[in-house]
Amino acid sequence: MSDDRQQVLKNIAGLFESQNLAVLSTQKDNQPYSNLVAFASSSDLKYFYFLTPNTTRKYEHLTANPKVSILVHDSQNKADDFYNAVSVTGTGVSEEIDKSMAQKALDLYLKKHPDLKDFSRAPTTAFIRISIKRYFMVNRFQNVVDVKP
Repeated sequence: MSDDRQQVLKNIAGLFESQNLAVLSTQKDNQPYSNLVAFASSSDLKYFYFLTPNTTRKYEHLTANPKVSILVHDSQNKADDFYNAVSVTGTGVSEEIDKSMAQKALDLYLKKHPDLKDFSRAPTTAFIRISIKRYFMVNRFQNVVDVKP
């Protein structure tokens, strides 16, 4: 792995550790839809996890079209964000995974979001894993780096 690629992945991992929420974008019937989700990612950055009730529009969109994107950023809604904020978009494919079969991933998620433990146990809560195909990291307003996990 090149030093540059390794540094980019390290920067992405650092951003993901520092942030609790991501924007999830889905699509159904050629109509995009976005939501905030509490997330966790695998240490190798290949997987992105979140919980959602299986009664939501978000879940309906995920089952209709599993291709998704996520956006994580560290902006603070200040003028200097244009030059100092970092954002990462990940593209990939989502799937519902069995909570009992993916206990290690669920433990990782709940370590980051212990307040969602009861929610995770609800029978109507789906555990979603996104297999990330590519990341796009933007910093200094328009510097874009494209990397595979």
